[in-house]
Amino acid sequence: MKLGFVSAILAELSLPEVLAFARDEGFACVELMSWPAGKAERKFAGVTHVDVTRFSQAHADDVRALAEERGVAISGLGYYPNVLDPDPKVSAPCIEHLSKVIAAAPLLGLTNVNTFIGRDWTRSVDENWPRFLEVWRPLIAHAEECGVSIGIENCPMLFTKDEWPGGKNLATSPAIWRRMFADIPSANFGLNYDPSHFALQFMDPISPLREFHEKLFHLHAKDVKIHRERLNEFGAFAEPLKWHQPRIPGYGEIDWARFMGALMESGYDGPICIEVEDDTFGKTLAGRQAALRVARNVLRPFFGQP
Repeated sequence: MKLGFVSAILAELSLPEVLAFARDEGFACVELMSWPAGKAERKFAGVTHVDVTRFSQAHADDVRALAEERGVAISGLGYYPNVLDPDPKVSAPCIEHLSKVIAAAPLLGLTNVNTFIGRDWTRSVDENWPRFLEVWRPLIAHAEECGVSIGIENCPMLFTKDEWPGGKNLATSPAIWRRMFADIPSANFGLNYDPSHFALQFMDPISPLREFHEKLFHLHAKDVKIHRERLNEFGAFAEPLKWHQPRIPGYGEIDWARFMGALMESGYDGPICIEVEDDTFGKTLAGRQAALRVARNVLRPFFGQP
């Protein structure tokens, strides 16, 4: 396994600066964000460390040279929009850009692209299903043609009132994953698993590792703190931001020794990239860099790298 981080954390830095930070801090890999250049639609979105808009082999060679020069691997490209947004003016550009991200990956010698399934948050899972199939069957076919594996993150995208009541990502549970993978049975369709989203839902983060070990293409490392006193005040059906707090690994609910032990037993040997959404370290670049160092120190004992 390789320990890395998600480049969205260092949005203020250029690609060479991100890779230099990774090298200097002993990270083995980085997941590079590939949003369309422009204004972010939400926190940690809109980060463009690889711009695939008019991507060529020459552009890819430049990116690969930078990574090789610094001795840092690229774990995959990341782009996390809502391709199932009910407004076609929102969803269509997202689908188009995701297709470009998929096409760019093999130019970089990569096989991983990470994203969300998306969802119309005002409708049930069953009501979303026909559109899920309509959008994702051709996207997965495109990924197969490009030799790319699509890792779907299991974040509910259900934190605030504008995501209420269903959240903006379908792929939140094993029951839904089984249905997804049965209806689109592709070896290129899998998971970018983040255990913190199971902890948020009061699910055991270890529980899916054995069954879905062949679908684990990429992992995120993040933790979550459940504030029981706030949960007692607002209840679990209130917006989750009222009773939980994103934390870095080691500072929340997850037993990382137990999780990493189970992950190793599953046979997973891919990248694990730290995410920082933990404002206890501050909202500055320096604070996020400090959080990365602390999270690295928590997780480093589980990796063979120095």
